Amino acid sequence: MRLASARLVLLATVLLTATACAQAIPGKPLAGETVTRGKVDTGFIRGTDGSAIDQLAATAITDIDTFWKDAFPDAFDKPWRSIEGGIYSVDTSDPAAKPPPCTELAKDVEGNAFYCPSADAIAWDRAALLPVLKDRFGDAAVVIVLAHEMGHAVQSRMGITEAERREPQKYPTILTEAMADCFAGAFTKWVNDGKSEHLDIGSDTLDSALGALIKFRDPVGTSPSDRSAHGNAFDRVSAFQDGYQQGTKFCAAMTVDNRGFTQKSFTTVDDRDRNGNLPFDEMLESITPDLNAYYKALVTQAGKTWTDPKATPVQEEPDCSGDQGPVAFCPADKSVEVEVEADLPELHARIGDYATGVLLASRYGLAAMAALGVELEGEKAAAGALCLAGAYTREVFDRQKGFGLSPGDLDEAVQVLLAYDYAARDATGSAVLGPGFKRVDVFRGGVLEGTKACGLA
Repeated sequence: MRLASARLVLLATVLLTATACAQAIPGKPLAGETVTRGKVDTGFIRGTDGSAIDQLAATAITDIDTFWKDAFPDAFDKPWRSIEGGIYSVDTSDPAAKPPPCTELAKDVEGNAFYCPSADAIAWDRAALLPVLKDRFGDAAVVIVLAHEMGHAVQSRMGITEAERREPQKYPTILTEAMADCFAGAFTKWVNDGKSEHLDIGSDTLDSALGALIKFRDPVGTSPSDRSAHGNAFDRVSAFQDGYQQGTKFCAAMTVDNRGFTQKSFTTVDDRDRNGNLPFDEMLESITPDLNAYYKALVTQAGKTWTDPKATPVQEEPDCSGDQGPVAFCPADKSVEVEVEADLPELHARIGDYATGVLLASRYGLAAMAALGVELEGEKAAAGALCLAGAYTREVFDRQKGFGLSPGDLDEAVQVLLAYDYAARDATGSAVLGPGFKRVDVFRGGVLEGTKACGLA
């Protein structure tokens, strides 16, 4: 978080260029279950050792290709061409390994997977990338990353040339990356619908898919004008979810004019030196009056009365109204209890200050719902509180002065929503919105559309 001094426009389009993968970041493991049904022959993969990881990759590539044989003609009214330049598995731990197209040495592939448009080839590191993704985020992560790379092949078949890819005013890399994430989301929905012969990615494994995308977000504070920028976690997850919900035609229609991004760089030296994070005590002190002001305006505009909830620090997890987690709205006395000794400070330190912010914003959202006379129990109430946290986030992102977001805050929100359901519990703690994929989607609705997405009327 920061004290804003300059306008930062929500969803302003940025013109960026980059390659297919970005710098990896640490994250909470979200490993999912095995997603394959049976084995696929790895013989079509160049350089394969026939290992389990290459079998998983071969299965993914096979079914991704099948998906596009059906989806591409429907979206573009022309037949699909399978990859013609080869699929490459590279053992980057072997100095004698042959390099794939678009590289000079096998080591150039280390920690990466990519599509090479000049050769129409896909390559991956089977030593230091795919096994890491599998161990950290589950089989689904490997599938989603390869679906993303195939998405770049789709762009070539759409007619986006290499020359156009180098024109940031027309096809900035952040746009082509978002399109590839979107195509991966559309493929995942096809699998989730039971149409894949060899893969089974259920709703419970979608969180793993998002975890894989977050792993390849840009470093916090990357400038929107940096030609190597890819996009933050919020933008990548948004693109994936759009593809999942809207399909391939929606993805293909993305342009610099209709697709916005939240990527931004630091605006002050102090914010950069703090990596965009306020200390825990300072965060509580700063955000509490801001939440009161925001929700007061919301409630009074509806013709109701707002009274600032009493913010009460507690040493243990609040129990005033069921199990809401480390922050709780207490309907009986209309207060908000905040646990300040263990779980919440730990989340703050590990994920970032806006992990704290989202939890607080959702509980103050329940206070606003109480003032509006809205039901506080049930899944609809849980979704409403989370959506309001998103709407508040929209407000602090796009203001000129006062309390505002720093680079990385939206990503912190995505991370805490994937890993924890605290912000998506009702006022009794018994109704919980899940899985994380759905929580992020509801929050994103508030961020993108404001309170009208929250269905409180």
